[in-house]
Amino acid sequence: MSTENVSAEQLRLFIERIERLEEDKKGVADDIKDVYAEAKGTGFDTKTMRAIIRLRAMNKDDRQEQEAMLATYKAALGLDD
Repeated sequence: MSTENVSAEQLRLFIERIERLEEDKKGVADDIKDVYAEAKGTGFDTKTMRAIIRLRAMNKDDRQEQEAMLATYKAALGLDD
């Protein structure tokens, strides 16, 4: 086998792996969409759920910094409670 054949074979294998993973990703995205639809159907606000999920994915320091910035911006715009 020449170097070109080995490289072509490796490339093909990488491409096929990526394609399988993309299919898996689409399946997971569809599952997530279904869960949001189910939650919405039972009365939950999905925008708020998405915001909570984003916050839970952040570490504590980043979350606190974002909340402080939001409070600062709200105060500057006269939106505080």
